[in-house]
Amino acid sequence: MAKETTRESEAAIGTLAKLGRLFAVCGVVGVLVAALFVPAGAVAKGVVGGADDFLSVVPSSLEFGSPAQATTVLAADGSTIATLYAQDRKVVDLADMSSFIKDGVVSIEDARFYEHGGVDPTGIVRALVATLKGGRQGASTITQQYVNNLLIEQLVAEGKTDEAKLGMQKTMADKVREIQMSIGIEKKMSKDDILAGYLNIIYFGNGAYGIEAASKLYFDTTAKDLTLPQAAALAGVVNSPGFYDPISQPENVVQRRNDVLAKMLAQEKISQKDYDAAIKTPLELHLKRSAQGCAAAATAPYFCDYVQQLVLNDTAYGATAEERAKTLYQGGLTIQTTLDPSLQKVAQEQVNATMAPTDPLQRGAAIVTVKPGTGEVLTMAQNTVFNPATAPGNYMGNFALPVNDAKGKPLHGAGGFPIGSTFKPFIFAEWLNSGHSMATSINGAVRVYPTGYPWKNSCGTTTGAYDYAAGTFPLPNDDPNHYFSMSAEEGLYRSINTVTFQTATALDFCNIQKMATAAGVKEGRTNKPYDLSNIANLIGTQNVAPLDMATAFATFASGGTRCEPIALASITDASGKKYPVPGADCKRTMSADVAAGVTYALKNVLTIGSGYNIPLDDKDYSFAKTGTTDGNIDTWTIGGNNAVVSASWFGSYQGNGPEWVNQDIVINGKYFPGVDGADLAGGQWAAVMNTAAQNPSHAASPLAQPPAEMLQPTAPLIAGLNDPEPGVDAPPLQQPVPQEPQQPAEPQQPAEPQPSAEPTPPAEPQPTAEPKPPAEPKPSAEPQPPAPTQEQAPGPEQPAPKPPKPAPEAPKP
Repeated sequence: MAKETTRESEAAIGTLAKLGRLFAVCGVVGVLVAALFVPAGAVAKGVVGGADDFLSVVPSSLEFGSPAQATTVLAADGSTIATLYAQDRKVVDLADMSSFIKDGVVSIEDARFYEHGGVDPTGIVRALVATLKGGRQGASTITQQYVNNLLIEQLVAEGKTDEAKLGMQKTMADKVREIQMSIGIEKKMSKDDILAGYLNIIYFGNGAYGIEAASKLYFDTTAKDLTLPQAAALAGVVNSPGFYDPISQPENVVQRRNDVLAKMLAQEKISQKDYDAAIKTPLELHLKRSAQGCAAAATAPYFCDYVQQLVLNDTAYGATAEERAKTLYQGGLTIQTTLDPSLQKVAQEQVNATMAPTDPLQRGAAIVTVKPGTGEVLTMAQNTVFNPATAPGNYMGNFALPVNDAKGKPLHGAGGFPIGSTFKPFIFAEWLNSGHSMATSINGAVRVYPTGYPWKNSCGTTTGAYDYAAGTFPLPNDDPNHYFSMSAEEGLYRSINTVTFQTATALDFCNIQKMATAAGVKEGRTNKPYDLSNIANLIGTQNVAPLDMATAFATFASGGTRCEPIALASITDASGKKYPVPGADCKRTMSADVAAGVTYALKNVLTIGSGYNIPLDDKDYSFAKTGTTDGNIDTWTIGGNNAVVSASWFGSYQGNGPEWVNQDIVINGKYFPGVDGADLAGGQWAAVMNTAAQNPSHAASPLAQPPAEMLQPTAPLIAGLNDPEPGVDAPPLQQPVPQEPQQPAEPQQPAEPQPSAEPTPPAEPQPTAEPKPPAEPKPSAEPQPPAPTQEQAPGPEQPAPKPPKPAPEAPKP
């Protein structure tokens, strides 16, 4: 009996408490409802006057501007590369929405929308009573739903998604606050503006936010062109996008659509004839899913990611990383880029044809193209799949880029690759810059450089040796037929290692490094200057990103003006605000004469030098340099003309061990004894350059000619004894014999006459393998590849000499 009395008492107390809360709420509601009849700004007395002041204040922090919108990345011609978003949404004006969707939403969601002042008094009381009883009763007007979505959007934008409340999660205080703000907004905005804001912000399921995105997703149309059945279906979805999902719950959608149509008919928004026809129409979806993110950029995913990182790294788009991400993924930006879509298409086709990403060999191919004098990035293609999932050929690193930008911010770059003989033009540039002639005869027979050789380096030290006494082989060329004297120019276009080293004996390594750095060359994993502390690095053992190599060669093409690569042409947000974009910061970094001298010599690479078999259509206005590293692991062709420059790479991006050597290998059904720079890299390079030549905006003109003194004959260079300069009258000096006599076990090369300036290249030169010196210990902790080999120059195929046996007293290599 006592227990029953206690339970009855508790029930009575609970009922009184609920009634108390109900009366309190009703009191608040009474004040709110009274305010509905008071014009904004009117001077009222008592309770109503206080309510008007209370309701006229909407939190200043609430943003009434456009909700989060998708960003569009465009190519130079205005075509879409990709869309980036946190929410798939495109805001449109009410005039760009079908009248059916406007009438349909009002009919089913808030029939008295154009009559009330933000809330439906009867519905509010009913909903609050239901809430007190632990139930749920929907009574939110379109204005209230708009306010609720604005609040949620703001929390999401601030990274406070967990604070957003939906439906039953709302407390009585939440509902009262929602009512307060709804009435306040009605005093600040027109009904049409509220309806437009609502239709642009609400969620329609399956990732579609706003009526424009929903129209595209479900019916592949625009909000303006929605038919009556389509509009009624979408109007029904907003009540519960999960339950009324057009894709997974079509029966529920049809039933809800017909309810919407019945409401529209009852409210005289449509005729009986329209109603009869609409309910008989089947739900015919035409799904058009929005391609989200760089992974969906079919022709340029890695370029897209490059653009994405440029925005995320730059404080011009937000002081913090969070602000920049909000700008990029919610700001509705239109990002115009420099990408040439027609040229990019060819570049992507070429790298894919060089080697499919799923090929069991798992090699990489890449091309990046820039415009000399502007820095504009025109192409950025590679043969892997931009996908984080673990699978053959999936790779998220960008072959074209260094790991980080100049400020240490991530670029998602692969960090570059050893560049082989493509570094030689910078040594040649310093040779010309220091007053030498390209016609100077250089002794290519010198192969031994002992430990302690007096290399000059005014900003550091340079060590290393090619000498049996130091435990290494003599300096090799790839071709056994070119250990003789030739001009510095011929040594470059035939890419003869021994000639490169002899010219370096007369140069300051510090100045070589400065020349390369000024042109744009830098180590791809650290962004430090190219390391010349070891003589092996003269022939390209360091990692450099293809984009930086393209930039450096564009410096030659532009007459000595280096431009930083740029990918952003303009950025505008949804409101029309224009953001600044980085400039190319073009500046002269070498003399026009030196640049002209380099391109003059490199023209011959394509006609009588190491790249003579590259299938370029126009070799008159073009220049290039090939490069191949030890084991043919990394191969390059870099060059172009004064309108377009491309860096093309083929190699092994997953390692440099024995399993990644590109010798004695079959690729796409073709056997390669050794893949050279002129082969796969050269072929894809030529295809891009040939396509560019067909575009008038990329039309090239003749390359500049070097000054006469750069072409004047001089006395031959004798390392350590003279430093011949053009114009100095000096009798020719007899070439000395090599520094070290050849070991008896090594076959001696027969004496050859000096080749003419225009030898006829053979039909199919084959690379030969010169014994390579073993890798020397490197100062860094990261293992470095041994000195690169030299690609085959034109000449009759010769058997590779066998490794010479060291003298008994010399340590074994």
